Amino acid sequence: MNNITPNAPGQEWDAGQYARNADFVSKLGSDVVKLLSPQPGQRILDLGCGDGALTEQLMQLGADVLGVDTSEDMVEAARQRGITARLVDAHDLPFDHEFDAVFSNAALHWMLDPQAVLSGVKRALKPGGRFVAEFGGHGNVAAICTALIASLQFRGVSARGRHPWYFPTTEEYAHLLQTVGFQVDSIELIPRPTALPTGMTGWIETFASPFLHGLEEDLRHSIIDNTIMLLSHSLNDGQGNWTADYVRLRVSAHV
Repeated sequence: MNNITPNAPGQEWDAGQYARNADFVSKLGSDVVKLLSPQPGQRILDLGCGDGALTEQLMQLGADVLGVDTSEDMVEAARQRGITARLVDAHDLPFDHEFDAVFSNAALHWMLDPQAVLSGVKRALKPGGRFVAEFGGHGNVAAICTALIASLQFRGVSARGRHPWYFPTTEEYAHLLQTVGFQVDSIELIPRPTALPTGMTGWIETFASPFLHGLEEDLRHSIIDNTIMLLSHSLNDGQGNWTADYVRLRVSAHV
């Protein structure tokens, strides 16, 4: 597809950086893969496949998987794993009753028109098809967001329009699913404090670029340093180990 919509201003995906700083994303996806329970021969769409680490697991279980993402670098990384992957805007999915299931891990919170996404997901599914996903839910990275916004404001930078994510409550998301024609089988918020292998700086540089978009490099570094200082007593154990205050929304629905 052409005219791919970026996730958020300033958010660029680098597959190498992602592998260094965020390999925990796919490692923590095993429970949502179990919820999906892919069967050999099933046709599955992996929505927001990233570098394909979880897509690869679905293929190893015998599923026929197509991965889609808005990042050319991530799509190329997935292809290097032998995955069939395409550059597709999740807000404008081009599929029509083609899949037994749509799967998504750690991606839907980047998609700021969730009704358009879910309408496309429903259209992509065969009758009786399933939608299984996990992504940031209400309260996700609340401490990190608060510290970033406070650090921006301390340096006289408006935080308006910089928050790049959609973190719904279970009630809000269940209502959206029902609005587009899904029946919800299960939906829950799961607090999941997550160890950060390269610390808070690595996390911010990988995921929070929209908060710093368009700022001079010195100002960016100053805001990151101040954010880390603000978070050091709540998300650092005092021995250099950082944890992100993740809350995930896990959902299973069908048409």
